[in-house]
Amino acid sequence: MTVTADTLRLHLAYTGWATARLLDAAGKLNAEELTRDFGTADKSIVGSLAHTFGADRVWIDRVEGTQQKGFPTEEEKTLEFLAREWPKVHDRWDRWAGNLTDDTVSSVAAYADLRGNRWTTPLWQIILHVVNHGTHHRGQVAGFLRSMGHTPPPLDLIAYYRAL
Repeated sequence: MTVTADTLRLHLAYTGWATARLLDAAGKLNAEELTRDFGTADKSIVGSLAHTFGADRVWIDRVEGTQQKGFPTEEEKTLEFLAREWPKVHDRWDRWAGNLTDDTVSSVAAYADLRGNRWTTPLWQIILHVVNHGTHHRGQVAGFLRSMGHTPPPLDLIAYYRAL
């Protein structure tokens, strides 16, 4: 499969855009709404956002070859922490992706998962995974918002394209 560096950068930018919109929407909720248990793996809005943040952070650590910080601690699972730290993670992705070329997107990253298993994966697959993973969990959070009577912001990829 051929994927260009520009396409990957565009989709990483989309992820940052959609995340910022959802963090803004979450910032309008009260504590009970943020932590309401919806019976999913990550339970709540803040739990789902923290999980997604953690994955974004783990993957950028992997592709940069830096020490993995892992998923957020309980102290980090707050909207205040996420609103402050997630933009920094997106900035890291943007800086890192700025060095990609059409030739390097197929380069392979070697890393260990959180259980210590060793893997190698082409960079373009990692990036598309990060984008897709974020889209999945943002969709869950949008559904949680709707179930509580809130209208989530438009997060569709086409809405991002139209906003460019």
